[in-house]
Amino acid sequence: MTTRTAQHKIGSGFGYRSTATEVLRGIDLSGKLAIVTGGYSGLGLETTRALAGAGAHVVVPARRPAVATEALSGIAGVEVDELDLGDLESVRAFAERFLASARTVHFVIDNAAIMACPETRVGPGWEAQFATNHIGHFALVNRLWPAIARDGGARVVSVSSGGHRRSPIRWDDIHFTSGYDKWTAYGQAKTANVLFAVHLDTLGQDAGVRAFAVHPGSILTPLQRHLPRSEMVAAGWIDEQGNALDPSFKTPEQGAATQVWAATSPRLAGMGGVYCEDCDIADLVPEGAPGAGVRPYAVDPEQAARLWAYSADLTGVSLSS
Repeated sequence: MTTRTAQHKIGSGFGYRSTATEVLRGIDLSGKLAIVTGGYSGLGLETTRALAGAGAHVVVPARRPAVATEALSGIAGVEVDELDLGDLESVRAFAERFLASARTVHFVIDNAAIMACPETRVGPGWEAQFATNHIGHFALVNRLWPAIARDGGARVVSVSSGGHRRSPIRWDDIHFTSGYDKWTAYGQAKTANVLFAVHLDTLGQDAGVRAFAVHPGSILTPLQRHLPRSEMVAAGWIDEQGNALDPSFKTPEQGAATQVWAATSPRLAGMGGVYCEDCDIADLVPEGAPGAGVRPYAVDPEQAARLWAYSADLTGVSLSS
């Protein structure tokens, strides 16, 4: 029997400026294993640092293993492996290597992403933001499912963004065969990240696995690498010298807090399938309304099931098949 968690705040006791270390205070993760994609830069690095500091063993799959190894060299309890989310063969190979170790996965944090890149195609011509941010993680979690579901109680965290408000799933042209717009493509990919968590939570409950989507907040990290400085200056994010201007931006330590909270918080026991922000479940906000929160189309179970079926057709993998 599956249950749906209400999409509204629960009063977690944490907030906008909480850090990953703060939300883990008093939580012992000894004996737990986490997989954090992109866990060697930006929010991923702070997520890895916090989880390892609480005793977890963290596996960091990385497109650039040598760079990841150097970035993580001062953190104990971390291992690096190779993974390119834009290449389904690379996803399959990583999953097979991991499954061969016969280890259990307690937390998966799908953190790696690209944002607002120039029009790029991967695989059989898929739009790169949708393919990397969503399809790669979809295939990864499905292929790792035996290890995730083995003991019950695992959590999968899909890192989305407030950018999901830029676009629902464009069913008539998901891969932008005409009229590519980098921000609309990013918005669609981030909506897909939420819908993935919604349906994964439905499918995983019988195995004791729960899933969450999160918005980390606005943070200056390498995620902005495809944006020209002039665009960020015009948006008021930075000055001409590259210094942060927007006081609402979080630090990387604060930005990592919500995904760490969603993966580990005892307050979320028995819950799942919801979108979180600022270390709490977010409120549902109607389309067109101002402010934070999640749009109804991003947590719609019918849309989530449709996207799951579409993604399974693209990848040839599905834990529900």
